[in-house]
Amino acid sequence: MKMTWSGDLLGRGRRRLAGGSARRRVMVVVAAGAAVVCAGLLTGAGVAPAAAVRAAAAGVRWGKAEPVPGLAALNKGGNARVTSLSCWSVNNCAAAGYYTDRRGHSQAFVVAERNGRWDRAVQVPGTAALDAGRNAGVVSVSCARDGYCVAGGYYTDGGGHTQAFVVTRPKDRWRAAVEVPGSAALNTSGNAQVNSVSCPAAGECAAGGFYVGAGGALGFVVSQANGVWGTAEEVPGLAALNTGGAGVNSVSCGSAGNCAAGGLPDTYPYGGGPQAFVASEENGVWGTAEEVPGLAALNVGDSAGVASVSCARDGYCALGGTYTPYQYAYVTPFVASGSNGVWGTAATWGFGGGEEGIPSFTTSVSCPSAGSCVALGYTIPGAYWQPFVASQKNGAWGAAKYLPGVFAEGVPTSLSCPSAGNCGAGGYNLPRAYPGGSRTRPFVASETKGRWANAELYPGTLALNKGRRGQVTSVSCPSAGHCTAAGFYTDAKKHQQAFVGGP
Repeated sequence: MKMTWSGDLLGRGRRRLAGGSARRRVMVVVAAGAAVVCAGLLTGAGVAPAAAVRAAAAGVRWGKAEPVPGLAALNKGGNARVTSLSCWSVNNCAAAGYYTDRRGHSQAFVVAERNGRWDRAVQVPGTAALDAGRNAGVVSVSCARDGYCVAGGYYTDGGGHTQAFVVTRPKDRWRAAVEVPGSAALNTSGNAQVNSVSCPAAGECAAGGFYVGAGGALGFVVSQANGVWGTAEEVPGLAALNTGGAGVNSVSCGSAGNCAAGGLPDTYPYGGGPQAFVASEENGVWGTAEEVPGLAALNVGDSAGVASVSCARDGYCALGGTYTPYQYAYVTPFVASGSNGVWGTAATWGFGGGEEGIPSFTTSVSCPSAGSCVALGYTIPGAYWQPFVASQKNGAWGAAKYLPGVFAEGVPTSLSCPSAGNCGAGGYNLPRAYPGGSRTRPFVASETKGRWANAELYPGTLALNKGRRGQVTSVSCPSAGHCTAAGFYTDAKKHQQAFVGGP
């Protein structure tokens, strides 16, 4: 399939910073399966803002946030959050993350919702035996349509080495977690974890992450067939591309044995050299990793990575991430699309203006069908942070547009689109009166029939978030008009607690 791009999508790169100007830097770090952004010294940079999205009547009725049942009894250390959420049908979901026990050790938990009622959270079965080093967490969870779920993350063994694990929920009960088969043989330097899992069908899943071997950090992938995990393997061809360390950040499978994986380098921007990569699996066999086509020409600053990959059921996929147009320049978002393992050329939006440009990021992509994808990200045009969305129609990307509503000022973290023109998104609002993120509030936004409604604070979180620091970390929409979200809030005692969305 030939990929086409609308003319107003392609943007010009930033100019190099003037020699006497301040060289402000933005670091992109992957932790817990999503891009976590730390920015400093952000001031206005004369920018022509993207067009605002026209507000529409809300088409998604979000549930009300509630503390994860049973987690308070586990979270004696006062630091918990949901890192990932996946819903296989309306009011049937799984969520996972971490909490801290009374000794301050991080532990992994899972919890499931059945017919609108959440079970009590439990420590991931089997991790108590694996996690002798007392540091574990779930990074990603994915559920197939019949409720078959897989979660993946990390634990610390008795030697203090971080290892990757997966845990499966075939029906109504989580089985014992297992070390990712074959990962220990790769992970000779003792630092590995699963960053992303994807389950298109029961017993047919894939996972990806990173390990550190003799040659540094590299990405791995592992596939499951008929409920049995195969052996983890280094992403084919990645070692030949890798100069500064790399890992798989996102995996998405359109159908059993047909997936895509994208990576974010294990180096910060300005480290010199890293390029974004993508690899495709077809009929259960992973192909050779390649640089995202066309990105090397854009990435003059030599720092790029894929943050998110999404594949529709017919093998059509899209990915998004960031690159650096010039050395010491701010990072800039890009997207690319492909079909059946053949990827089109990367393209970007022109957010620029001003001598120094503005930092902008792609955080998530979602593809409900071929040629119909959505990209979510944010830009920092001044002293505030502004989420944007861009939609694809018939394979052509339209212009990036700001999410509407006062609560859309902040950082978006998650996107889920069950069908073309119907999506849910979430993140955290950064009130202008509290610069530097001293107060954050969980927000959500929804698109119905191609029109985005005003963003809103996630219902119920205002009452929970007494400590005034909270986020929506994950959104899942099993069907049009039905979405839920999960994340964390801070209670009156300044303890971080996890929440899930009720019916």
